Amino acid sequence: MNAPAHRMYAEFLPEPYRSDSAGEPVSDWWEWKGRRVHLLRAAVADAPVRVLAIHGAGGYSGLLWPAVALGFRENVDATAIDLPLYGRTIEPAPGGVRYDDWVDLLCDLVRQQAEVDDRPLVLFGASMGGMLAYEVAARTGAVTHVVATCLLDPADPAALATATRWNLPGRSGPRLLRWLHPVCGRFRVPIRWIAHMDKMSRDPELSRLCAADPQGGGARVPLGFLSSFADYRHTRPENFTAAQITLVHPAADEWTPPELSIRFLERIAGRSEIVLLGNCGHLPVEEPGLTQLAAAVRTVLADAVRSGR
Repeated sequence: MNAPAHRMYAEFLPEPYRSDSAGEPVSDWWEWKGRRVHLLRAAVADAPVRVLAIHGAGGYSGLLWPAVALGFRENVDATAIDLPLYGRTIEPAPGGVRYDDWVDLLCDLVRQQAEVDDRPLVLFGASMGGMLAYEVAARTGAVTHVVATCLLDPADPAALATATRWNLPGRSGPRLLRWLHPVCGRFRVPIRWIAHMDKMSRDPELSRLCAADPQGGGARVPLGFLSSFADYRHTRPENFTAAQITLVHPAADEWTPPELSIRFLERIAGRSEIVLLGNCGHLPVEEPGLTQLAAAVRTVLADAVRSGR
């Protein structure tokens, strides 16, 4: 793994997206509550719209950057973040990281940037990052549009069971984690023990790369983080009107079936749209879905610019 991470992952894209994704981002750092948070950035001062990409379990900025680069031709100011436990972010107490920390960190980043930059902001959330983007939009009111590859609500037992390897009925998994939390909540386990990293892609080689990457699927997460995710209660979709949401769900996703995300999306009170990415697995790299994703992103960016919000 000597090549820059974003270039390694871009190699799995079809042409011409492979060359489009070769634009070199630069590293930036942001201090947040004793953490040194790593960002990948392609800053474009005169771009009319900003994009912030948010990864999920087993992801990080380098893995997600090729998808972010789909918008380069659209003249955007793009950022991808490494949330604590992943990527190059320096976390002084990894055993204490909880899902709530991720939500609070992202909200603070979005609010801080909004104070100095009034350009419309689009959040791109991949996997678990979809619900994070949704929640940040709901809490900050500073987001124009959310693009999510899936929307798995941990309050939905079917969605929680799908997202993890827990073969326990109903809420048994969360109850077990809640019982273990006081005793071994800081104990860290490989994320591939919990999440179906083997189903990350329809390409077995890409799935193996994701699972072995020490900055992504090879990382360890505390049991307390998993418990906090299972118990987290997101903003009710019936009350959500903060931003428009476009669900760009891989149609051939063997990890998180589209119907679970669609079920949540259909409850959202605000404007929403569904785009199924043909032939794509959980991490979309296949055609025709990749072209469909690029087209959806272009439409969202154009709408965000027109809205001026």
